[in-house]
Amino acid sequence: MNAHKTEELKARVQEYLDEIADRLIQISQTLHANPEVAFEEYQSMALLADTAEAHGFQVKRGVAGLETAFVATSRGKPERPAIAFIAEYDALPGLGHACGHNIIGTAATGAALALQAIRDEIPGTIKLIGTPAEERGGGKVIMAERGVFDGLDAAMMVHPGTKAMTTRGTLASNKLRFEFFGKSAHAAAAPDKGINALDACIQTFNNINALRQHLTPDVRIHGIITHGGEAPNIVPEYAAAEFSVRAADSDTSFQVVEKVIRCAQAGALAAGAELKYTHLTHYANRIANPTLARLFEENISRLGEKVEEPSPNERMGSSDMGNVSQLVPAIHPYVVIADPGIAAHTPEFAQAAASERGNQALLRAAKAMAMTAVDLLTQPELVAQAHAEFRQSIDPNAAWRKLRFFS
Repeated sequence: MNAHKTEELKARVQEYLDEIADRLIQISQTLHANPEVAFEEYQSMALLADTAEAHGFQVKRGVAGLETAFVATSRGKPERPAIAFIAEYDALPGLGHACGHNIIGTAATGAALALQAIRDEIPGTIKLIGTPAEERGGGKVIMAERGVFDGLDAAMMVHPGTKAMTTRGTLASNKLRFEFFGKSAHAAAAPDKGINALDACIQTFNNINALRQHLTPDVRIHGIITHGGEAPNIVPEYAAAEFSVRAADSDTSFQVVEKVIRCAQAGALAAGAELKYTHLTHYANRIANPTLARLFEENISRLGEKVEEPSPNERMGSSDMGNVSQLVPAIHPYVVIADPGIAAHTPEFAQAAASERGNQALLRAAKAMAMTAVDLLTQPELVAQAHAEFRQSIDPNAAWRKLRFFS
């Protein structure tokens, strides 16, 4: 397809999104006003899935065994390339949409609808993939292990933030649960008869704090005690804690996990308690595909968004989109909805996610994703280039790939 036709189609998806802008903003506001937490996003999922279905997508709900996951598909001829827009819509407990997932889910839906509006003029397959529980539980991890992202040529989503970036990565992250089993006894009359599970748990924290001086600067370890006993005058027979263990890449994070487990084993040994540990899930480090990032930057820059490179000391969290980026060329760029200094996961960020600034960022995100998809669908050489970069960026034999948490 010639460059003139590509530009014509990119102009048309922008025009279409302007036409449905009010509806998209209404969807975003509805999600924001009705926040649902991980794996409980029934109304949110239904709103996005029903919207896609009403526009001609074939929708499968409850994919990968997850009640609040869905895949909406529109197939052209030929069916490749296959491009996916990734929707998130879970909220944070107590804070609502303080990470702006109402914008993420709606922007992905808008981009998919824009491509559907020119369906007869483009090849390939368009998918809108609804992924629950990014904040806790790892919906994409489960869906990735169960094959939902297989056969894709590109995947993209956009996250709200305080500066526009296209190549920001993430830390790899692991969720661990430690359970300590001791023996109850009267804490005053017969303390020598008990085995204090809480002591084992506290000693684990102390051991991890001692470990920190021997870790690289990228490593983050943080945890909470989820159960510490029943009453002060009873020696706790059971205690539990959960930890997040992060590092720059997946294999390094697993090396740190082994050290943290040894800290818990030592804590249990010192107290005479038994230990059970569970590796709950793994978020891989996210890799931004250079070709997709460049295309997205070009497109959103045309819409007035000024893109910045991540700083050398960019602070990063973790995301289950990292697992997707290890399977298929992917991007997870950011658009601006708030001023610098307003952090995600705060009430202020939640307010920004429903603001007029947030609404406009939502529309820019949907347009830039749709335009990037048009680039890929009309210029197959770009897809080939993205795949070549993807193959160079990953290690298909990395140890972490052999682990399965949900199969």
